[in-house]
Amino acid sequence: MTVKIVAFVTVKPGADDAFIAAARICVAASRAESGVLHYDLWRETDGDRRFVFNELYTDDAAVRAHMASDHFKAFGLAARDLAAARPEIIATQPVDVAD
Repeated sequence: MTVKIVAFVTVKPGADDAFIAAARICVAASRAESGVLHYDLWRETDGDRRFVFNELYTDDAAVRAHMASDHFKAFGLAARDLAAARPEIIATQPVDVAD
């Protein structure tokens, strides 16, 4: 069963460019993973202007493989110094999803 992850990250003031640079490396490598169907980075237009990762995986095993990947771990280390708080991560499973 597919798994959708939505992760919200608020970065420290002035850290946007460094965060985006680190995130782009992770996004590109993640898109190449066999179990990743969709992996995008967005930014809110209002409010805290959080960054939003929109991810879709083939199954739970693909999520675990992604989280164990070297590029994800490297991004996590980089983002830890750039984030203003811990990310908010929401994992979901499909109920009624269009093809």
